[in-house]
Amino acid sequence: MITKARIKLIKSLEQRKQRNLQHLFVAEGPKLVGELLETMQPYYIAALPEWWTQNSPLVKSACEQDTITPAELQRASLLRTPQQVIALFPIPEQTFAPTIAQTDLCLALDGVQDPGNIGTILRIADWFGIHHVVCSEDTVDAYNPKAVQATMGALARVEVHYTSLTALFRQCNVPIYGTLLDGNNIYGQELGRNGFIVMGNEGNGLSPAVREMVTHKLLIPNYPVGAKTTESLNVAIATSIVCSEFRRRQ
Repeated sequence: MITKARIKLIKSLEQRKQRNLQHLFVAEGPKLVGELLETMQPYYIAALPEWWTQNSPLVKSACEQDTITPAELQRASLLRTPQQVIALFPIPEQTFAPTIAQTDLCLALDGVQDPGNIGTILRIADWFGIHHVVCSEDTVDAYNPKAVQATMGALARVEVHYTSLTALFRQCNVPIYGTLLDGNNIYGQELGRNGFIVMGNEGNGLSPAVREMVTHKLLIPNYPVGAKTTESLNVAIATSIVCSEFRRRQ
């Protein structure tokens, strides 16, 4: 049985202020929760009996837990269609060392606003072996419930950091790749194994301050070149194309 206080806590975590206050985020569904349990210690789990029957061995450490009914799951869930299990995990406390970008390829997000986009970008980073995503302070919270669901468990392997991108870039003597409409065709440019790939806001692209710090301007060309097409690509789709081309070269 789940208490009203516990349901209230879960519901409150839709708000960034409460997530920061409680240092917790919500994950739902067998796939997502299962992925996170491989690397994270849960704070609380509420699940249907059938989930516990199949997944109890995954809960390797003691945590608060409830066995609940479908009706209780419906009341507590943040999803339209609840999926067997709700878990609360501590938000990781992670620090990004600028030296990481000297040897590894990292993603940087400048003002991305849509939770679905950032969740998908983290999933893309996970797929292409990019383990650090650095976000500007005005980028949407990666622990927003919609973003968490969109990651499909990538948060178990990808570290997310929030900081001033301009301040960070000043500390790093590394390549900074930015996707810009006045950039050079990505398929004809030299692409390295380290540095930052910077992706911008859905509507405005890179902020002026970050744009000035880009050392390698890249363009994803449309086809055929010069044809009338949509104005731009979705930021998550563009991220996927760019990351794929970097890894293809390697």
